[in-house]
Amino acid sequence: MASKSLLEDTLGEIRLRLKESVQRQPAGGILLSGGLDTSILALLSPESTGINIRLNGYGEDVKYARMLAGQLGLKLYTESISVEEALAKIPEVIRILESFDPALPNDLAVYLGLNSAKEKGIASVITGDGADEVFAGYSFMFDLDLRDYLPRLARKMTFSSNRLGEHLGIGIKQPFLDRDVVDLALSIDPELKVGKHNGQRVGKWVLREAYSDLLPREIVWQTKRPIEMGSGFTRLHDIIGAMISDREMAEAEADIPVDFLSRDHLYYYRIYRQVVGEIPPPLPGEDICPGCGTGMTSRSTHCRICGWSTKL
Repeated sequence: MASKSLLEDTLGEIRLRLKESVQRQPAGGILLSGGLDTSILALLSPESTGINIRLNGYGEDVKYARMLAGQLGLKLYTESISVEEALAKIPEVIRILESFDPALPNDLAVYLGLNSAKEKGIASVITGDGADEVFAGYSFMFDLDLRDYLPRLARKMTFSSNRLGEHLGIGIKQPFLDRDVVDLALSIDPELKVGKHNGQRVGKWVLREAYSDLLPREIVWQTKRPIEMGSGFTRLHDIIGAMISDREMAEAEADIPVDFLSRDHLYYYRIYRQVVGEIPPPLPGEDICPGCGTGMTSRSTHCRICGWSTKL
């Protein structure tokens, strides 16, 4: 573990670089989940309007977003989306992203948040993209060689918010992806990224510690919630899965050369075929995706079309 003086210098540098990054990327809105990353950005951009989207009746993000908005005096719009509305927007998201990745509920929540901002006349939106990737926020990272893994991840990470924002005509601001912030994050000792709080291992320890006196402790030390879980859109997996019968699933697995990971994955694939078309074949020099047979760049760990991935 770093010495106390070195740790304080690191915490101060994190706060400085993020503040400067937000100042370089002003935006009228922020997709505010109430998680650590967007809460930090809201703290640094109090003039931005918060947008929080959830599936009607589900998701705990909204309580954190309201807590933070109340403390900061931030203007916040919360919107509950019905299951019917959510299902109706899935084809549009698949068409934009040209993907049937089973993680689509994450992208759907982002799309609906950006669309809500557009309807309110907000021209640009801040997102928390990149914080988990460069500060080691995901639990699967805890036992990896982060000195090797995080730089490799940083070179190839992409986010659906960029394509969705471009389609909607919304500017996407990503302060955690600022070059100065990324360079600093990658230079920090991995032992400061995965630490312990109340006896439990947590990711982004050093980022949490940097804002531990500036944000409510309930927000700083909350557990990581993927977008689809915090927004409640994870419920769509079961809702959509119930629409696919055992027979349909068995026939699809026998007849279609795609490794379907779940019933909702098949549902998204069917829509993909309707609104996008055939899965493109590999280009010369590309690797073949084990999940759907499309092309993937060398050493890629994620197929943007079918969602096949390996974390290592």
